Amino acid sequence: MKNLRILAGPLIFAAIVISAVFAQRAFREYPSVEYGLEIPLPADWSKPGEWTFARLMFPPGPLDGYRGRFDGPWQQGLSLWTQDYPRADRALANAVRRLTRVDARSVEQPVNLDDGDEVYNWPFLYAVQVGEWGLTEAQAKKLRDYLLRGGFLMADDCHGSQEQAYFDKTMKMVFPDRELVDIPNDDPIFHTLFDLDDRYQIPGAEHLVTGHKKDGYVARWKGIYDDKGRIMVAFSLNSDLGDSWEFLDDPRYPVKYSALGTKIGVNYVLYAMTH
Repeated sequence: MKNLRILAGPLIFAAIVISAVFAQRAFREYPSVEYGLEIPLPADWSKPGEWTFARLMFPPGPLDGYRGRFDGPWQQGLSLWTQDYPRADRALANAVRRLTRVDARSVEQPVNLDDGDEVYNWPFLYAVQVGEWGLTEAQAKKLRDYLLRGGFLMADDCHGSQEQAYFDKTMKMVFPDRELVDIPNDDPIFHTLFDLDDRYQIPGAEHLVTGHKKDGYVARWKGIYDDKGRIMVAFSLNSDLGDSWEFLDDPRYPVKYSALGTKIGVNYVLYAMTH
C-alpha cells in the first residue's frame, strides 16, 4: 500500500500537467493591423516552452483610434489588440531566452477572455493600448478571477490624461475595491534580474521627435496589489514598451529605449513566474 501511495503522487501530478497541456488552445496566427500575416514563423514555432507570451484579445472601446478603419469582428484580428503584434511578442520571447534560463516559446499566444477557461493556462498576460480597449463586464469578471488566482497582467501603451482616466474606469470594473498605485523603486518587480531604479519614458516609434504622445509627458509605473503584496497588474503609463521590443533590431529606433524596455519586460516575466 505504501508503494502505491508513493507512485500515486507522481501519477496525479503528471495527469494534471497533461490535462493542462491538452486544455490549451492550439497556436493560431491572426492578421495584424501593422503586418497582416507577413511576419514569417520561426523555425521552432511548434516547440513548446515553459513560458509563453500571452497577448490579450479585446473588443474596441470608445477611444479606439482604429474604429471604422477595419471591418469584421475583433476576434479575427485586424483590431487594436494586434498593435505591434506579432513582432513585439516574439522579440521579447527571444530576449527572455537569451537573458534568462527560462525556456520561452518562440511564438506568442493570443488569448480571448470569452474563450472558456483558456486564460488560466497562461500565467503572464500582455495587453496593448489599454486606454483604448473595450473591456466588457463579463471579461472584467473573468480577468479579476484570473488575477486573484495568481495571474499577472502587463498593461502597456496608454498615453495622456484621457486614456488614463478611461483605463482607470475599466480597472474599477475589474477591482472596485483596489487602487492603481505607484510601484516603489524597492519593489522586487524592478529587481528580479535587472536593477531598474533609473527608469525613463519610452516613446513609441511615431513619437520619437516629441518624446511623448498626447499630454502624456511623464512616465509612471503603476500597479494593483493583492492582499499579500503581490503585483497583479503592472501598468506602464505614457510609455510604449511594445514598440521598444518591436523595433529592437531596427537602427532607426534608439537603442537606449529598447534596452530599458527589454529589461523591464524580462523583469516582469520573471516576476510573474516567481510571485
